[in-house]
Amino acid sequence: MAAVVGLLLDRGAGLYRRKGLLLLLAGPVGSLSRQGSVRSNSSNAVYDVVVSGGGMVGAAMAAALGHDVHLSDKKILLLEARPKKKIKDLSMEYSNRVSAITPGSATFLSSFGAWEHICNMRIKPFRRMQVWDACSEALITFENDNLEDMGYIVENDIIMSALYKQLDTVSDRVEVLYRSRAIGYTWPLPHQSSDSSPWVQIDLADGRRFQTKLLIGADGQNSLIRKAAGIQNINYQYDQSAVVATLHLSEATDNNVAWQRFLPSGPIALLPLSDTASSLVWSTSHEHAVQLQSMDEENFVDSVNSAFWSNANHSDFIDTAASMFRSAVSLMMPSGTAARQLPPSVAKVDPKSRAVFPLGLGHATEYVQDRVALIGDAAHRVHPLAGQGVNMGFGDISCLTNYLSAAAFKGKDLGSLSHLLQYERERQRHNLSLVAATDLLSRLYSTNMAPFVLLRTWGLQITNAVPPVKEQIMAFASK
Repeated sequence: MAAVVGLLLDRGAGLYRRKGLLLLLAGPVGSLSRQGSVRSNSSNAVYDVVVSGGGMVGAAMAAALGHDVHLSDKKILLLEARPKKKIKDLSMEYSNRVSAITPGSATFLSSFGAWEHICNMRIKPFRRMQVWDACSEALITFENDNLEDMGYIVENDIIMSALYKQLDTVSDRVEVLYRSRAIGYTWPLPHQSSDSSPWVQIDLADGRRFQTKLLIGADGQNSLIRKAAGIQNINYQYDQSAVVATLHLSEATDNNVAWQRFLPSGPIALLPLSDTASSLVWSTSHEHAVQLQSMDEENFVDSVNSAFWSNANHSDFIDTAASMFRSAVSLMMPSGTAARQLPPSVAKVDPKSRAVFPLGLGHATEYVQDRVALIGDAAHRVHPLAGQGVNMGFGDISCLTNYLSAAAFKGKDLGSLSHLLQYERERQRHNLSLVAATDLLSRLYSTNMAPFVLLRTWGLQITNAVPPVKEQIMAFASK
């Protein structure tokens, strides 16, 4: 399997239409398909924007558009395949699916009022992050000198609740159709005739049909829109699955630290939910993930504690070399070293909170075509070790909304490629860097071979000792 796939794309030359895009990703190229349906003039409902997919990214996209002052006269439709979920009182139990929200994403959610709802429900900020290697004593700590929050751990259900509350406030301009599964799309013909439509046509499973001037695909990693548009997707499945669970600590603590340890089988992270609870995200082999899900509570808790505390993967050679290098670094940059903080001990796991899902990497070669734009997992998919998945999606929305707002203010066609390509260039520049970096880290830390362990140990020690480098990393990751 190729370690690097390089694609230099040229607009106007067949399928690949992005000049100057050099895509450095791992894995094979995904399959390509195109779907459509017989064009019909029977459709009367025409929307300015249709967002397909009502998850966190799709709902946030529709809400951001609905609250934008320059788009107030536009008809927007959100298609959600699932039934409407009733918003209940906040449960005492934590959900096992959480997101690490960056300050940049918090600012975006604040721009249309969703963040206030989230803060009024349940949220846990963290102000420090410690990352360390299971094969050596190397570590790196991230924290702001002014004690500002580095990020926020929020349950996905709470984010969804806040988003749909804000959608309700703009129900006069954003229509939400539940149980609406799209099964086919028809694209405008290059040269319109009297019996053809200039808009994208959407066919639903129940027989309904709509048209839109701009179709936004927020329909996830297996995006039907991406496939129907003939957009190629570079896809790679890691030989790993993520185990998630809600954990309770052995004692209450000022739990404002996010912990991540790189094991040879994959990273394990402990994300704070409260002073007594944390969320687990453990990336490991498929076989080990199944074992972790099925083992009894006591053995599971022991496995988690061992993963954070055990030095079984250490070697005397690596420890000696790391210690000597750390001493040399501390002499040159004494202010750059930070003391190790021990992670909390886990006491129990919430019953039925354990779940497993496979991990993969993906990136669409194009984010846009004429009257089509992809956002979130439909455009990119990353390893969860950096906690950037949904934040990349929110970044897509913020960027795309800005360009659409500017286009509407100038009276331009929302589905025109002129501003859609600006969105694509800006977001691919950012997203490709994150996708490549997380993939590199995943591969670098997936081995316990001495040369690689020594290389990453010294790299981590140097990075931890140079505050400007850490500040640049934090600034990039906080967007």
